Amino acid sequence: MPHPDFSPAADRNKQPILEVLRRLLPERGNALEIASGTGQHVAWFAAGLPQWTWQPSDAQPGALNSIAAWVSGQGLANVRPPLLLDVMAPDWLPGSAQFDLIYCANMLHIAPWETCAALMHGSARHLAPGGVLVTYGPYLEGGVPTSAGNLAFDQSLRAQNPAWGIRLREDVEQVAAAAGLRLAARHAMPANNLLLVWGR
Repeated sequence: MPHPDFSPAADRNKQPILEVLRRLLPERGNALEIASGTGQHVAWFAAGLPQWTWQPSDAQPGALNSIAAWVSGQGLANVRPPLLLDVMAPDWLPGSAQFDLIYCANMLHIAPWETCAALMHGSARHLAPGGVLVTYGPYLEGGVPTSAGNLAFDQSLRAQNPAWGIRLREDVEQVAAAAGLRLAARHAMPANNLLLVWGR
């Protein structure tokens, strides 16, 4: 098994996110993670929410080995093998797979803006009745001062790729509404991040 990749940010934020998920979610369910990255989040959440079944995924083929390595290293039986999944694809999954939770962290600001609509429409197709989409990461918000750190981060992202950048929460809400989803809850998180809960 290859050695898993490691993200210091994912290591720092995994427990605060898990604490919110524990309050938010029922005892058991079926979860799809979009843009699993290194695999640290899904391994931590699957251990912390053992009655849930987790389906990790990523658009980058190279990420799948790291995800599998994190899951294998933890000896987790409630995580399915990672899938190659690009949110821009018209069909995410075969058939009519439905999930009680779709979770996506730190994707919207390091991907073109079109991925936001793709995430919302795909989630609307695959959420089970009563299910929620949870997005996590930095956001700009109207009427809320932006931290110096997030301003600098936004500038550095746009310098790397003009299609990237921290998104305005209200813009994301508009895109979600077009897909039939609404913002149900906003949780302020450490390091000037937000955890947003979207439902029908």
